[in-house]
Amino acid sequence: MVKLLIYGLEASPPTRSCLLTLKALELPFELVHVNLLNGEHLTPEFLEKNPQHTVPMLEDDEGCIWDSHAIMTYLVGKYGKNDALYPLDHHQRAIVDQRLHFDSGLMFTGALRPITRGILMLGETVIEQSRIEAVSEIYDLVELFLSDNDFVAGNELTLADFSFVSSISCLWIYLPIDAAKYPRISAWVQRMKELPYYEEANGIGAAQLETILKSKNFTIAA
Repeated sequence: MVKLLIYGLEASPPTRSCLLTLKALELPFELVHVNLLNGEHLTPEFLEKNPQHTVPMLEDDEGCIWDSHAIMTYLVGKYGKNDALYPLDHHQRAIVDQRLHFDSGLMFTGALRPITRGILMLGETVIEQSRIEAVSEIYDLVELFLSDNDFVAGNELTLADFSFVSSISCLWIYLPIDAAKYPRISAWVQRMKELPYYEEANGIGAAQLETILKSKNFTIAA
């Protein structure tokens, strides 16, 4: 078996989605820690492998791939024993892809990253109410995705669930999930937490990020 290296840090939601995938596929790997706050992603060695200088990044015998969604689908395609996490059926795969794009374009890039970057990188201490409203709108949509399903892309666990739970487990730092308003999300989160590898692959890192963020004593504008 080729040695898989995943570059990132547990506090990073996209890194955690890849860790969930690796654990679900039962693949051996080494996590290479990259401290973004110390600029370790900007070293000449890292930039040579990934000029976009982002984490996570996967390295195997064929080279380097970055972007969590690309990494996750690659891992299933190359190393998966079956297509359960990323179905071959065209319609089912399209739904999973839509959810992955939803996470990439709206949930992470549109909502999570701006707030978190503002606090950690720019020293912001007040979160505008409009950003919290954007998180609420995301919850509204995810609740709809779960209307008739146990998981976000159907009744079976897929890569979409890994992307969603890694992002949502950070978003709820800014806007806790109201179980009365979002009963389906609450039930889905519990199902995800029951995965045998959840705590190691996502729970620990999510708690680390929550501790870091709350130490900044941010507030939400009225």
